[in-house]
Amino acid sequence: MDSLSMNSISDDSVSSQGQITVLFFATLKERAGTRQAVVELLPGTRVIDLKAQLEQKFPGLAGMTSTVLISVNKEFAFDDEQIPTGAEVAIFPPVSGGGLEELPTLFAITEAELDLNDLLKRITLPSTGAACIFTGMVRGITTRGDPHETRYLEYEAYLPMAEAKMRQVAEEIRSRWDSVQGIAIVQRIGKLYPKTPTVLIACTAAHRDTGVFEAARYGIDRLKDIVPVWKKEVGPLGEEWVEGDYLPGLND
Repeated sequence: MDSLSMNSISDDSVSSQGQITVLFFATLKERAGTRQAVVELLPGTRVIDLKAQLEQKFPGLAGMTSTVLISVNKEFAFDDEQIPTGAEVAIFPPVSGGGLEELPTLFAITEAELDLNDLLKRITLPSTGAACIFTGMVRGITTRGDPHETRYLEYEAYLPMAEAKMRQVAEEIRSRWDSVQGIAIVQRIGKLYPKTPTVLIACTAAHRDTGVFEAARYGIDRLKDIVPVWKKEVGPLGEEWVEGDYLPGLND
């Protein structure tokens, strides 16, 4: 059990040093079963850590925190921001005035085989009329660059950070293409053989001419840049870890 799960949450409404007050609104209030709670914070607690902590304490919030909005002292806050002690934090869905449907977002690191039909179904709304799906595959033969044969790839990931960065990629997609409805980002790990899908980025929208192609392309490019996943390539001549050359900056 990690240190976050040891933190306690009570219904005391008075915040003090080492604590924050969390306010719940709309759907989140009903799912949590309370209007507010006081949360004990560890030093350096970030918004994404708080989301995980709240999901543990309030099971009704499970699966919702990837699309909620967070404010800290009445200003919007984002996953990697640290929360000061004594802060007032609000958690709420996107404000009214948009669509009535909650926008589905899912991301995962998994050893299981990718079920493309199931993943697409999970990000499709009644108003969806277009989907753009990118899947990376294990090549058995590489002809570009240094031609060679691959027997299999072995993927590994830094799981907590990879999931956080996948969430960030999804948020970046939504900030650039407000027409995107559903987003799925899934990466397989473990030993994968040629002709096997390794990664999936899928975006759905009402129409094909709303940027859904560009959104999916952006998603896979950003995943390759900032999501900590590595692969070891194994072939007849030996094995080697494949490294990229992108160095993330402060905004990544």
